[in-house]
Amino acid sequence: MRIATWNVNSITARLPRLLAWLESSGTDVLCLQEAKVAEDQFPRDQLRELGYEAAVNATGRWNGVAVLSRVGLADVVKGLPGDPGYEGAVEPRAISATCGPVRVCSVYVPNGREVDHPHYTYKLQWFEALRAAVAGDASGGRPFAVLGDYNVAPADEDVYDVAAFEGLTHVTPAERAALAALRETGLSDVVPRPLKYDRPYTYWDYRQLAFPKNRGMRIDLVYGNGPFTEAVKDAYVDREERKGKGASDHAPVVADLDV
Repeated sequence: MRIATWNVNSITARLPRLLAWLESSGTDVLCLQEAKVAEDQFPRDQLRELGYEAAVNATGRWNGVAVLSRVGLADVVKGLPGDPGYEGAVEPRAISATCGPVRVCSVYVPNGREVDHPHYTYKLQWFEALRAAVAGDASGGRPFAVLGDYNVAPADEDVYDVAAFEGLTHVTPAERAALAALRETGLSDVVPRPLKYDRPYTYWDYRQLAFPKNRGMRIDLVYGNGPFTEAVKDAYVDREERKGKGASDHAPVVADLDV
């Protein structure tokens, strides 16, 4: 079974690439982030032609998550209980579903913006809500994983130059502590192979030739419970999908499971 996560940075802008990738990659389940489209405009018909059902939590221009599956889609849960919301609104940043023998949660963690910004506090509060929401599945006997754009690099080696991020979000002790607390529910980091270079970065800024210079970050993560990680036979970053015209600034992370 092949499971992947991908921040597509607008499914409308990336639809031809997404459809081609699904067809060529043999992916069974895709956790998708930053759909940036209203739920009633999600391209269900085009996906259905390739054999995929879609569970979607999206409201419009910003954010939006989904689970695409060609192995079944059941017990869909949108959002998180206890979601703190931001400026009075609960954003579409999480969706869970059971796909065949595996349960997945697709997440788009708040960016945080700046350390002294209210969005940073919101990010940490959102992590707390995520931890509480997934604790039961994380400790259960069914393969389960939280996949998505976490907007946190777990360790210094997960950014191209940690000095370049001094004083910025994505690498702060509080954010990494939130990741550690999430792992304490029974989840482990499935670290993928990079395919090229020595670090499996998943995101490269569009600016300043970041991708050709490999100035990247590993912020798209697969956190699986024991039954999930024990079933993983391979994991890799599909760096090729970051290349070329019209690419997302994130690459898919793929995990192959024997389940």
